[in-house]
Amino acid sequence: MSITNVLVANRGEIARRVFATCRRMGIGTVAVYSDADAAAPHVAEADAAVLLPGNTPAETYLRGELIIEAALAAGADAIHPGYGFLSENADFAKAVLAAGLVWIGPPVEAIEQMGSKVASKKMMDAAGVPVLAELDPAEVTEAHLPVLIKASAGGGGRGMRVVRALDELEPQIEAARREAESAFGDPTVFCERYLETGRHIEVQVMADTHGTIWAVGERECSIQRRHQKVIEEAPSPLVERTDGMRERLFEAARLASGAIGYTGAGTVEFLADERGDFFFLEMNTRLQVEHPVTECTTGLDLVRLQLEVASGAALPAEPPALHGHSIEVRLYAEDPAHDWQPQSGTVHRIDIPSVVTEFDLLDRPGVRLDTGVVDGSVVGVHYDPMLAKVISYAETRDEAARLLANALHRARIHGLVTNRDLLVRVLRHPAFLAGDTDTAFFTTHGLDTLAAPLVSEADEALSIVAAALADAAANRGAARVGGGLPSGWRNLPSQSTHKLFDSRTSGTHDVGYRYTRGVVSVDGHDGLELVEATPDRVVLAVPGERGSVRRHFAVARYADLVCVDSPLGPVSVRKLPRFTDPADQVATGSLLAPMPGSVIRLGAEVGSHVEQGQPILWLEAMKMEHTIAAPAAGVLSAVNVTVGQQVEVGAVLAVVDPAEGTETQENK
Repeated sequence: MSITNVLVANRGEIARRVFATCRRMGIGTVAVYSDADAAAPHVAEADAAVLLPGNTPAETYLRGELIIEAALAAGADAIHPGYGFLSENADFAKAVLAAGLVWIGPPVEAIEQMGSKVASKKMMDAAGVPVLAELDPAEVTEAHLPVLIKASAGGGGRGMRVVRALDELEPQIEAARREAESAFGDPTVFCERYLETGRHIEVQVMADTHGTIWAVGERECSIQRRHQKVIEEAPSPLVERTDGMRERLFEAARLASGAIGYTGAGTVEFLADERGDFFFLEMNTRLQVEHPVTECTTGLDLVRLQLEVASGAALPAEPPALHGHSIEVRLYAEDPAHDWQPQSGTVHRIDIPSVVTEFDLLDRPGVRLDTGVVDGSVVGVHYDPMLAKVISYAETRDEAARLLANALHRARIHGLVTNRDLLVRVLRHPAFLAGDTDTAFFTTHGLDTLAAPLVSEADEALSIVAAALADAAANRGAARVGGGLPSGWRNLPSQSTHKLFDSRTSGTHDVGYRYTRGVVSVDGHDGLELVEATPDRVVLAVPGERGSVRRHFAVARYADLVCVDSPLGPVSVRKLPRFTDPADQVATGSLLAPMPGSVIRLGAEVGSHVEQGQPILWLEAMKMEHTIAAPAAGVLSAVNVTVGQQVEVGAVLAVVDPAEGTETQENK
């Protein structure tokens, strides 16, 4: 059976990844896209593209019948599901086959058996694979705490909640059910014992239709936020230093795969402790987000193998040997310092240095980039906020970490707040470099410390000076009269010219400067020398105890957003107007929307007394629920939204009038 034209039932980065292998194999490609994704890179790269009208996943990428119609209309003879959406939906796989199309995935029966995490655990237990016992939510007692609520039908952290108190169990179960229904169309959840400091270890398997099952290699994915993986690597540091663990893991993974007659690419996930004991978590019957680290350490193109196995090809008897080390980070549009709030808007620029290849294998030390966005892409509220996967490969783990941290540090990412600074700090952290990477990493080492900006306060101030001087150079270049004179020049001594900038981490910066006899003086920066200033580049000689050091700053402007990049670290600020409009002032106690989203529930009525931290309403954005809480104790004087309403970032959702004797955070 020969596959000639593949439709990818997905979007963004994974669609582009599959298309890349198809092009290398001479196979045609078909994209599907929502209204929101009409300008997305994966649409432009496909040979053909079919619109799925609507924006939300439920209207588009979760509509299996529309995707099959699209495949038939575009002349595709096979469907690759990617990951997420319908990738583990047995009914969809069944419908694909019924339509006469090739399903690039495992047998329907295997998806059904692993589709329910409850049933799959019982099956693995019977097959001799070690498991954590499932708990019925109705039977959880104090003795079971803490417990983890999980969605039976999905993964990726959707529908997951850790519960440490019995009175939190029921509301968290309801929230998990809503998330699971939204993400997977199935609200079923269950509980299991939660291991606070476990290690998340998974084994990549690949099986053909001729009886060969490969355990290709293990990955460690322990550093997570909200039960979603952030950093993945191969091989696992824990497995590397634990005698016999790899052999036991591989045997358990092959046993699990053989028990369900598995074929194609899949991942068997385990939770391990520091002694090397492990328990079956689930089997993902699809390609994983983190598959590139396995590709880099084996030399295998896993998508190519998926296509070949689906065409009936046989695998060699043994997989290739492992070599080197690979680390992948997920670059998200989110703010870790503020409860991981997802961000939306335009990616003005994404440029990561040291990139050797995109969507392809690395056979020498370097960086690979798999991304679903390009300069000018818009990140909306309907889908996951992952911008890119940045992957390094080197002979040693230390070199792989160093390569990746340096590439991220120097990356120019303009337009949205991202988790880039957090990723760099983790990659350079002594505990990470020592391989101490359990699932409590952020709690153990302090999220506030890890999420802090890479640039120091002094270096941020220097970068903002560069922003002001570049802005002055831009103004001179645009001036119709006196363009050759320095910005702020006066024929008599005068006060400094001032420019105001707002930093989300350090507040307002007032940069005062003046030109005297062609030399610039910057208030508060004695001895600072301006070497060069153009609208997009500034060179400063910075004084120090051992002499001055030249620093180079690249400056980019997008309306009021100013992005300054240098080896000191990235800085993004907003240029403030000289005068503010009183209409722009927001009343004390206002609850502002931290991101665009949909109001899904209200928690209090107008006129009621609320306590500080009490939930007032819930927003759904990027497939996750976000709680909007009272900033202080007081009376809820206004609720400006209704359930189902779409709101934009910064919208005033509600107002709490502080009780007498209390202060809001803003007034302290």
